[in-house]
Formats: sequence, structure tokens, C-alpha cells
Amino acid sequence: MVSPNGHIVTNNHVVRGCVGDIKGNLTGEASMVLRVVSSDAGNDLALLQAPATTTFKDFIRIRDRSIRSGDSITVIGFPLRGLLTSDFTVTTGIVSSLSGLGNDTRHLQISAAVQPGNSGGPLFDTSGLLAGVVVAKLDALQVMKMTGALPENINFAIKTGALRDFLDNSVVSYMTSEPKVELKTTDIAGNARAYTMLISCTAAEQANAKR
Repeated sequence: MVSPNGHIVTNNHVVRGCVGDIKGNLTGEASMVLRVVSSDAGNDLALLQAPATTTFKDFIRIRDRSIRSGDSITVIGFPLRGLLTSDFTVTTGIVSSLSGLGNDTRHLQISAAVQPGNSGGPLFDTSGLLAGVVVAKLDALQVMKMTGALPENINFAIKTGALRDFLDNSVVSYMTSEPKVELKTTDIAGNARAYTMLISCTAAEQANAKR
């Protein structure tokens, strides 16, 4: 959640195949129907909004300066939901590189573990500020076929520069902040409960299978 007006950021690929209502809920809260406000397929970002009648206690602040290689990060999301816990999970790591596949400078390479279900989730710096949006993990099996080696801990997040451009183009008010006091991972995770939302929907392939 990136604004007090109920704007929520996720990946475009998370909602692209949805059929019917897109629902969101904070941990321990009832689910609500979200609407898609705008999307950017090129940068794989989507902006959703909660009903106008909904009020929220808090929203995320975006880091106002570039993160550096080697900086510690925390990832929060809902990986493999239905197989693992229904609560969000927390993984930690570092920024491995300031560019992604093929030197894509829109992305960060990170070592924190991510799985299907982490997409669109927040990447926090040590001050609990948003430093990126999780977008993908390297296809390890495909790389092993190409190279004969199984890669480990190679995952990617969208940088805040691309996110802020997207929010500016969508005319969304958001807040930035300077990284200051270093927080414990437990505090970052505790604070994140107020603005990290599970997004769910029926996928097109599931709907077709039911028919």
C-alpha cells in the first residue's frame, strides 16, 4: 500500500490473467474487492485501489535514494500460498547487483529467497523503507540446461525509480523518506503488516478448467 487513499502496487503479471473480482486483504482483516487503476506491462507494474469507504492505518514510505550493492534487504510476501503458511513469510539477503538480466538497469539482483507468490511484494531496506518491488526469480532449470550449472539465490526486483515514474504518471500521491535508524528484521516485518496486502483472484486458466 503506497498511499493513504488505498492505492496498492503489485506486478502487472499478478493481475493480468484475473477473471472476475480481484481481492485483497491485510493480515487478520476481511478481504475487499480491488479495482485496477493503471498498468505498465513494460515495467511489469500495476496499480490497484481499495474501495473509497475503506480506511487504512498506514502505508509504505519509498526510499528517496538509490540502494547500493551489498546493502542488506528484507523481502515479504506470500510464496506458494496453499502449500506453505497462510501468513506472509520473511526472507533476507543482500543487493547482489544494481542491474538485472542482460544488464537491465530497471532491476536489482537480490539474494533473498523468493518463490511464486512473492511477485509484487515489497523489498525493504534496513530502515524499513521500500527499496524495490519483487518481480521474478531466475529460471534455474533453464539455466542448468544451458550451462550445466544450477544457479542459486538469483532473484530480481524493480527499482524505486521505475516505480516512482509509474506512480507519477498515474497521479498518485506517495511519500519518500531518508534511510535513518536501522531496524531489526522483526520490526520491519511487524510494521509491514499494516501495508502488505495479499492479492488473490481466479486465474483465466482456472476458470476455463472449471468449464
